[in-house]
Amino acid sequence: MSRRPAFDVLTATCPSRTSLARIANKWTAMIVMALGPGPMRFGDLRTTVDGISAKVLTDTLRDLERDGLVARHAYAETPPRVEYELTALGQTLQAPLRALGQWAETHIPEVLAARETYDAQRAHRAPQRRGTD
Repeated sequence: MSRRPAFDVLTATCPSRTSLARIANKWTAMIVMALGPGPMRFGDLRTTVDGISAKVLTDTLRDLERDGLVARHAYAETPPRVEYELTALGQTLQAPLRALGQWAETHIPEVLAARETYDAQRAHRAPQRRGTD
């Protein structure tokens, strides 16, 4: 019986760190949430994830496919049709990412208020030398 290695994302050399970085990427999170209900074509996905460029969407989908989170299905039709969907592994991200999205939507008024307070305080402080903050 083989033991699984202990992974620790706080250790610089841990391979799980790259996986966390991928999942924590804002575009990854939005793509996974968008694909939650089911397969989507590229154009529909780009429309759903407002503000993403075609290049960033393409690159992120390739990365997610490489990591086993998204499956790409090309259909031999005229015109060709390609759909993307979450794999079983990708589906496991749905709940945590949905929770993060809900947290962001619920708490944005507090975050915006905190930013406003911080910026106002910074504007009234005496200028400091660079590197002293």
